[in-house]
Amino acid sequence: MTYNNAYAQYNNSKVLTASPAELTLMLYDGAIKFCNIAIMAVGQNDITKTHTNIVKAEKIVDYLRSTLDMRYEVSKDFERVYVYLQRRLVEANMQKDIVIIEEVRTHLQSMRDTWKEVMAINKDKNYTPQPMEANA
Repeated sequence: MTYNNAYAQYNNSKVLTASPAELTLMLYDGAIKFCNIAIMAVGQNDITKTHTNIVKAEKIVDYLRSTLDMRYEVSKDFERVYVYLQRRLVEANMQKDIVIIEEVRTHLQSMRDTWKEVMAINKDKNYTPQPMEANA
């Protein structure tokens, strides 16, 4: 078994055994990673790589938005943020603008960090939070 195959199997196992809260955290991590790659690609003038990774980040934000449970008031706030992030990612992709991608990444990092804190607080209480993006 090659290293890449073993790594892929590990990641697949990690996803399959993750709780809904952990999956949400992974989605934030993925969107942040794709923003980082897009930033580097813009710096390298690699238009294709920039586009590909911005689109990957857009798809994650779109997925997070599409799974919001709108019965909760806070979901409306998240929806507004996700709509804004999607719009900014489209602008970043059209302009290949590092500043916009960095702005989106900063927002995603903040949301990720907050989500991780919620998970930690609830873990201490032996409670697994259900992400606002889950249960759709």
